[in-house]
Amino acid sequence: MRLDFFPSRTLTLYLARTFITRILAVLVMLVLVLQMLDLLSESGDILAYPGNGEAQLWAYVGLRVPQLIARFLPYSVLLATIITLATLNQNSEVISMKAAGMSAHQILAPLMLTAAIVSAFSFAFNERVVTRATATLNVWEKQKYGPMPKESNVRANVYLADGDNILAIGQLAGRGADMRMTDVTWYRRNAQGIVLQQVRAPSATYGASGWRLADPISFDVQSAVQKPVAPLTVAPQLTPQRISLTGVDADGESVIELRQSIDRLKAAGRHTGELEASWWHKFSGPLSAFLMPLLGAVAAFGLARSGQLFVRAVIGMALGFAYFVVDNAAIAMGNFGGYPPLLAAWGPFFLFLLVGETVLMRTEE
Repeated sequence: MRLDFFPSRTLTLYLARTFITRILAVLVMLVLVLQMLDLLSESGDILAYPGNGEAQLWAYVGLRVPQLIARFLPYSVLLATIITLATLNQNSEVISMKAAGMSAHQILAPLMLTAAIVSAFSFAFNERVVTRATATLNVWEKQKYGPMPKESNVRANVYLADGDNILAIGQLAGRGADMRMTDVTWYRRNAQGIVLQQVRAPSATYGASGWRLADPISFDVQSAVQKPVAPLTVAPQLTPQRISLTGVDADGESVIELRQSIDRLKAAGRHTGELEASWWHKFSGPLSAFLMPLLGAVAAFGLARSGQLFVRAVIGMALGFAYFVVDNAAIAMGNFGGYPPLLAAWGPFFLFLLVGETVLMRTEE
């Protein structure tokens, strides 16, 4: 029995190269198929907006592909693990490695190292690409695929309560003193919630006394009269700091931005359990790729001629998909407050780490 954790350099590079090639092949296949199906379902809505054409379809693909890569990269690692290990077993390469004195952990070590690198790439990709694409696509979808926002930190279709009144914002951009509103509608209501007046303005900026509506047009409900009015200031209580506490999109913010949003909500006395679970999951989610070689390892061992190779591959696949089911369920429980945020994000990872290690030790070591 060798004491080195990794096999020889040549064998390590061979296994890692074989594994990463299959990961990329499976990922490309999944993303292409799923993107085509998704585009078929969304192309009608995209082209329904006047002026949209092929360029908007490609823009949608460019924003959607990063989401598909981030979501299905762990699945690709799982499927690549099954394919790689089953092929090695079928060709008796696993038997040769074990006959040379290598343990099951040594055989899996190159795959685990590759999966760890994939996890690190997944985390960086999520932070730099996926969050920005998600934030932009969410706004674009809310605008029914109208003109795409040209800046970051943009939200669409925001509704804010101003006492009995309602302030509806088509697009909200910027933060703090630089916050700007476009396509603004202010509804003046009585105590019973009945709309008395509707004021529309193309834009609004914040001043010392509230939000100043530029070039407003007023519609009086009782008289049914619509007319331009002088610039109007409304919603003095809706400060930019208060507005920034509403509508935090965890998927559209990076780790640092989401941490800052959580701190602002905590300072305001708001509940942050759901956002904290999402923050922790930004770390545990990419690490799911690291688990896949361990959960799929059962497909590598056992004699291929025994006729149980297919059964072992199914068991490995079932363990991998069971992790994703439990992970999603734990996050849902964390969002409802059933689990603490830390347990909701990390509990499934450590649970299946122990399950995979137990299965490997009991069956092969």
